[in-house]
Amino acid sequence: MAGTKCNPDTRCVLVVEDNDDGRNSLRLMLSLHGCKVETASDGAEGLRKGMELRPTAAVIDIGLPKVNGYDVAWQLRRMFASDITLIAYTAWSTPDDRQRAKEAGFDVLVSKSAEPAELVRLILLGTRMGTRKVG
Repeated sequence: MAGTKCNPDTRCVLVVEDNDDGRNSLRLMLSLHGCKVETASDGAEGLRKGMELRPTAAVIDIGLPKVNGYDVAWQLRRMFASDITLIAYTAWSTPDDRQRAKEAGFDVLVSKSAEPAELVRLILLGTRMGTRKVG
């Protein structure tokens, strides 16, 4: 998938995570569920790949180097409006964190302590933050 625009009929997911093991685990898990997955290790790379690929969903850590996850989400939401599902996948899950994620344009915040199946379910369904709190 690297370097090619995503097909709108394919579940194409961008994972932006600075932890190598976490990023690779998410890539593998989502691939096993039929998603085409591209990864980025920091926010700047995530923005660049998001603009190039136009993914149908993005799983974004909040505490990223270079550009934080809130800013990545805000930019992707501005570019793609409702054509992308944005999932904050983070250890930061206080009510203030959830509010800030919603304001940045995330559809949902999933705590990293949640079951991986919940993350897959949200990507497959494209759940909106306003309809369900998760994690």
